[in-house]
Amino acid sequence: MAALLELQDIKFSYSGSRQSVLDGLTLTIQEGQPLAILGPNGSGKTTLLHLILGWLKPNHGSLQLNGKRFADYSRRELGQLLALVPQNEPVSFEFSALDYVLFGRAPYLAPLEQPSKADQSIAFAALERVGLSALANRSIMAMSGGEKQMLLIARALAQQSQTILLDEPTSHLDLGNKARLTNLLRELAAEGHNLIFTTHEPDFALALSERTLMMQRGQILFDGPTSTVINSAVLTDLYGSPVEVVAHEGRFLIRWDHQLPC
Repeated sequence: MAALLELQDIKFSYSGSRQSVLDGLTLTIQEGQPLAILGPNGSGKTTLLHLILGWLKPNHGSLQLNGKRFADYSRRELGQLLALVPQNEPVSFEFSALDYVLFGRAPYLAPLEQPSKADQSIAFAALERVGLSALANRSIMAMSGGEKQMLLIARALAQQSQTILLDEPTSHLDLGNKARLTNLLRELAAEGHNLIFTTHEPDFALALSERTLMMQRGQILFDGPTSTVINSAVLTDLYGSPVEVVAHEGRFLIRWDHQLPC
């Protein structure tokens, strides 16, 4: 299995802050291995995704994508290789759903070039895949939080990147859309897409990822096969609160209960 991403001794802090967000992080991510990243708020999960995207540059250390330094890629090339589904994205303009998804075609267009009919077909197919084709002409200002989250996923699909990064992708979804998203991501993984996602939901990681990282204060606390790493002791240690992982009929149930013993 080839290395997709290689991060070596990454240190990062935001401008004007003395506090390190990532502190000496070393990590290799393999192709074709869905990766979940768990950790409490402030552990550096979103910052790590932004570094992988090339949106941020580390204060120390190196990153490579497909064996090539990030500095050797153009912004256009990175946009064709990596797509992001953010937690949310404030929008203050009356874009239609289709026009919004068409932004995913930007890495393939020259400056000021208008999307072609082929680009529109790709964007519409992405809307179909997430179940929003009937809303193609609806203003995104009139869409629910769950619909907007699925729209962000459609935009990433229209980008046609081999690697998709998702930051808390289930945070605005009801149970029905969460199930649809899980099935869609399984399909994408089976089709050869690389999936890297942050989540606060261990059950979502268990349903989708082969490998899980546990982050705490900018460092990797645990790293291994998801079915091994996600257990009661590790989750209790990670979040500092009692968590119980229970096996039931071949599935795992997660209990968050203040009455559980630490």
